[in-house]
Amino acid sequence: MQVIASLGLPDLEDDTPYLAFALVFGIALFSSYLLTPFAQRFGLNYGLVSVPGGRHQGHGRIARTGGLALYFSFTLAAVIAQFLPIERTDTKEITRFIGLLLGGTVVFIIWLLDDKYDLPSYVQFAGQFLAGAIAVAFLIIIETFNNPLTGNSVSTGPDALVMLISIFWIALMMNTVNFLDGSDGLAAGVVCIAALMIFVHAAFRLDQVSVSLLPLALVGTTLGFLPYNFHPAKVFMGGGAPYLGYVLAVLSIIGGAKMATILLVMGLPLVDLGWQASSRLLRGKSPFSGDRGHLHFRLQALGLSPKIIALGYYAFCACFGLIALTTNSQLFKLLALAVMFFIVSIVFLVMTWLQRKTQE
Repeated sequence: MQVIASLGLPDLEDDTPYLAFALVFGIALFSSYLLTPFAQRFGLNYGLVSVPGGRHQGHGRIARTGGLALYFSFTLAAVIAQFLPIERTDTKEITRFIGLLLGGTVVFIIWLLDDKYDLPSYVQFAGQFLAGAIAVAFLIIIETFNNPLTGNSVSTGPDALVMLISIFWIALMMNTVNFLDGSDGLAAGVVCIAALMIFVHAAFRLDQVSVSLLPLALVGTTLGFLPYNFHPAKVFMGGGAPYLGYVLAVLSIIGGAKMATILLVMGLPLVDLGWQASSRLLRGKSPFSGDRGHLHFRLQALGLSPKIIALGYYAFCACFGLIALTTNSQLFKLLALAVMFFIVSIVFLVMTWLQRKTQE
C-alpha cells in the first residue's frame, strides 16, 4: 500500500481485487515455473535446440522451446481471470480477449514451426500481418493518441489508417522482443517490466481491474520463466519471443496504457531495432535479417556478461517506466522520450567507435 501511495495512485475500494491479483499472478507464476522443465525436455527430445555458436553464443545444445511454457501458462491464467467475480466496465472486453487468444495462438503455432523448420522471412512477415489482422478484427485498435502539446486526444484517422497503425504497432512489438531475445534473461525481464507498468496503470490509474489481470498474468508468466532463462540459461524462449511481443502489444492497447508509457519502457530495444534495421538497409540487407549488431551483442563483444547486460537493461527500462507512471504530463513524457533517444544514440555512437578501435 505504501508503494501505491508513493506513486500517487488511488487505493482500491475493497479486498476483492487483491484476491484476484494474487490468484492470477500465482497461477501464472507457478504454472510457468512448473511447465518450463517440460518444455525444455520437449525441445531436447524433438530436436528443437539452439545451434552452438549462433545467436546465443557461449551455449551448447539448449532447447529453444520455452515458448511452450510461456503460451500455456499465460493462457491458463488469463482464461481463469475471465471467470473471477470482478466488475467489468468494457462491454467489448470479452471480444478483445478472444482476439488476444486467437492471435496469440497463431503466433505461437507459426513460430513453433519456425523453431523446427526455420521458416523463410516472408512466412514470418505474413504471420505477423495475420496476427495483427486478427487483433484488429476483434476490435483491438489504436483509435486515438494524446497530443503532447495540448493533452487532447487526437484520432488516428480513417478506419483503414487505424487498422494499418494497429497492425504496424503489433508487428513492431513482435520484432522488438524477438530481436531482444539474444542474451540470457533479456527479453523475458524487459517484457515483465513493461507488463508491470501496464498493470499498475490499468488497475490503479484507470480503475480497470478486470483488464489489469491480463498484464498481471504476463508478469507472473515471465517471472516464472526467468529462473530457467537467466544466465546461464537452461532453456531459450525461441518462438516465445514474438509471442510475448504480440501479447505485450495487444495489452498495451486494451490495457489503456498510453503509447508514451510503452515507448518509454521499451525505448531502448525500440531504438536498437530502428538503428539495426537502418544499418542493414544501408548495407543492402533485409532489415529482418539476423546479425550480431544489436546493442546486447556489442556489449557481449566488449566482455560484459549476459547477467550484467540484463540487469542494466532492467534498470534502464524500469527507470523510464516509472517516469511514465509518476507524471500525467504528455509534454514531460515527450521530453523524457527525447532524452532517452539522445542517451541511447550516444551509447550506440560510442559502441560503434569502440568496435572500430578494437578492429584496427
